[in-house]
Formats: sequence, C-alpha cells, structure tokens
Amino acid sequence: MALAELRNVSKRFGDRLALDDLSLTVERGEVLGLLGPNGAGKTTAVRLLCGLLPPTEGTVLLDGCDVGRDPLHARRQLGFVPDGAPLYPNLSPRQHLQLVGRLHGMDEERLARELERLLHALQLTDRIDDPVGEFSHGMRQKTALACALVHRPLLLILDEPLAGLDAPTAAVFKELLRAWADRGGAVLYTSHMLDVVERVCDRMAILAAGRLVGVGTLDELRTRAGGGGTLEEVFGKLAETPDPREQARLLLGEPEL
Repeated sequence: MALAELRNVSKRFGDRLALDDLSLTVERGEVLGLLGPNGAGKTTAVRLLCGLLPPTEGTVLLDGCDVGRDPLHARRQLGFVPDGAPLYPNLSPRQHLQLVGRLHGMDEERLARELERLLHALQLTDRIDDPVGEFSHGMRQKTALACALVHRPLLLILDEPLAGLDAPTAAVFKELLRAWADRGGAVLYTSHMLDVVERVCDRMAILAAGRLVGVGTLDELRTRAGGGGTLEEVFGKLAETPDPREQARLLLGEPEL
C-alpha cells in the first residue's frame, strides 16, 4: 500500500518546467532511492512531498491525505533531513529535539525518553548541551537526523544523509534505513552515492529533466535500459549522462610524448 504518492504532478517556476507529469509511489515497508543528475527535479519532488511547495498540476498524497489541502497533517507524518543540516547555531541538540517534539505535540515524558535514546544512539550525549554552531558537519547531520526521528514519523525523507558522517555512524545510518522500513515505515532516499543506494534501496526511481525515466528494482531497471551491470551503468543509460571515461579522458588531455 502506498504511503506517499505523487499523482500526475507537474511543477513550473515561471517558464521553466521542473517536473513534468510525474507519477510515483513510496510503499510502506520500502526504501526508495530517488536519483537523477543535478537539475533533474529531485529537490522539487521532495519539497512537494513535504508540503513546502504546491504542485502546478496534479496531487500529492501522504498517508491518504492531500498534502495541498492539509499540509500540517501531512508534515506530522514525515521526518525530513535536508542536505546541509540547517539548524539553529545557538541551540543545543537537547533544545533542538525539545523544540521539534513540542511542535509535534509530544508529551514531556515521551519526549524525554526519545531524546535520551536518540542522542545516545548517535553518540551525542557528551555534547548534548553545546550549541550546534560549534559542531562539525557530521555532528550537525546527526543532530538533524535525531530531529527527524524524534516523533517517529511514517515517512522518512533523507537528502544526501551520509555526507560528512564518519564510517561507524554511516554504517548505523544505513542499518537504520532498513530497520525503519522493516517496521512498517517508508524511506525516500536521495543521493549521488549510487553504490550505497544499490545496497540499501528496494527500488530506485530515476529522474531526468523533470521526467521519470525509470522506476523499479535494479533488475527491472537493467531490463528497461537494455543492459548494464551496476546501478551506475544503468543510471548513465537511462538518464543519458555523459560517459565518465570519456569525460576523464577530455579532462586529462592527450598524453605527452
């Protein structure tokens, strides 16, 4: 059953068509990778699902609710970790989670339990009251993840979540994606790290120039692309990106004799 759905959605910014008649579902219990070259429409699609932008045409649904008609209800069902982890630099991890939890109407006892559990799991307890403006990028990313999880949303949307994380935390993060889906939630995961996407996602959706050019398992995408081994190779065929080997050759130039 679809937890989130973009149904015949188009989005224009002036004369520019950012999304063109996109239909896509995120099913309960799955990790869906949303892929595409820069400018393909991934960020626009995510913002539509979050209720941050209205569609020009079409309908956005989250847990059966029309996001455009009731964006507040929809936002209560999702957790979002945007690229760059924008946070309030003067607030601590504790204050961030308290703010987010209270905005979601959590009672103080439950909020305190979730706060302690998340910050311990992400190894932030020793910096729990320090302002995040003093943190490294990776520590800010972990704080943003805790904020997205504190109210236990149905849909978790992650935009380049592994950027800046150390290897042990990245490993925990990847395990979290699978566990979240296995417990009946869903994850929408956007990334340029195609090797990670190939390992952790059940299905992949590939956008190019605002249109959906392929969606399915890796085997299904291979069939659509007419061959290919890795996700990177399939992605290159479906999104019609330049051959990386040819680009590398052009960058290096001809060898000097």
